Parts: sequence; structure tokens; C-alpha cells
Amino acid sequence: MIEYSETELEMINLLERHVNAELEGDLETTMATMTDNPHLLNIPNMMGGDGYEGVKNFYKNHLVGKFFPPDVIMQRVSLTVGRHQIVDELVITFTHTTMVDWMLPEIAPTGKKIEIPVVVIAGIKDKKITHEHIYWDQASVLFQIGLIERHDLPIRGSESAKKLLAVSIT
Repeated sequence: MIEYSETELEMINLLERHVNAELEGDLETTMATMTDNPHLLNIPNMMGGDGYEGVKNFYKNHLVGKFFPPDVIMQRVSLTVGRHQIVDELVITFTHTTMVDWMLPEIAPTGKKIEIPVVVIAGIKDKKITHEHIYWDQASVLFQIGLIERHDLPIRGSESAKKLLAVSIT
């Protein structure tokens, strides 16, 4: 078991409070965990926001309370805590039964299962989140819901997530 310092535990608790507020649809608490001038960037689709109002609008319109369908499972693979940021590596599994606007903007639910590795990098300063940079393989997501075909492309579906979970258990 990894032992964290008191400061590292505070950072982890801050990130967990932030994510839980997002999942619970609590915009006020979500924003209370952030600095006065944060930014959020979903790298694959360039969605997010800059500044307090930009991030708040993104959360309100695309994420908080709209995070995932009800069957979502989030499995942590690793958590790395640095002096000023946390890197959270996880596998997210869900059935695309509702709009997941932050990941699949303007794509109607397909009823398909998605299993995808995701990396969240959260910057922290003065016990507040300064930014979130979120990474995932969009080609894999689009393949899993049937919007693109592999053909001769080096695209994988849920195999990447399954492999990551398999090797992280050992």
C-alpha cells in the first residue's frame, strides 16, 4: 500500500471531492474546488473552458450531472501525486444510453458498450484545482459505437482497456 504525506492526501481528497461533485450534479461544489481562473481541456475533442465562467459554463452545459449513463464504472489503474498536480489513470466503462456530451458531442446514444482508458491531469495550487487536462483515445470510442471502421487503421476498441486492467493487476 502506498503511503501518502498529509499534503498529498489533501490533494487526493480535493480531486475526489471535485469528481464526486461532478457525478452528483453539484455545480456549486464542483466550482468551489477550483481556483478563480481555472481551465479545463478535453484534449481529443478540444471541449472545455477557460477562466471561471468558461469552466462553469462547460460544466453546467456539458458535464456536471450529465457525466455518464447510470451504469458507469470507473476503475482506477494508477494515481501519481506530484508537488503541484495529480495524474489519475483509469478505465471508464459505460453503455452509451444517454448523451455523453463532453466525450461525444452531438452524438445520439447508440446503446453500445464503451470501455476506454482515460488520463486526468489535475493541477493544484493553494488547495484548489487550477486545471484539468483529460486524455482518451477518441478513435477507440468512435470505433466502439460504430461510427468508424478499423479497415487498415491501427485502431483498437475495448482491447486497450482490458489489457491495461490485466497488466495493472499483476
